Amino acid sequence: MAVTVKVNSSYPRSPRGAVKIARVLVAFVTLLCFAASRSPGAFTALAAMEVVITGLFLLLYLLRLDQQLSGLLWPLADIFNSVIAALFLLIVCLFAVIIKTNKGTLAGGVFGLVLLVLCVVDAVLLFQKMSFGGPRERSTPAK
Repeated sequence: MAVTVKVNSSYPRSPRGAVKIARVLVAFVTLLCFAASRSPGAFTALAAMEVVITGLFLLLYLLRLDQQLSGLLWPLADIFNSVIAALFLLIVCLFAVIIKTNKGTLAGGVFGLVLLVLCVVDAVLLFQKMSFGGPRERSTPAK
């Protein structure tokens, strides 16, 4: 099976694309803050995983691979990723803000909380896009 790659040039300008790009950038800044402050490994690992996974989803949609690789419902996987990332970010970044061992950890925690909001916005935008096979109708009238 040959996969032809076509770039979706309108995706970065769409609301979903802009949020995805913002997630990658804020996650990278969070990673830099945690790495520069020599924060515990969980903080840095979470930020690094967020950069990589969100970057891969960005490439997936940018190169239209979600249409070519139809074996998985990609928007649902992306929603699942966003929700799980938001939960982990809530826990880890609240700890980072609370312990604030140094200014880098505090800054990373604050950027992580901004990233949490972006994850929630991304999940909501993706959920609104999904149709699940179209609108459902009642088979019997309401009484």
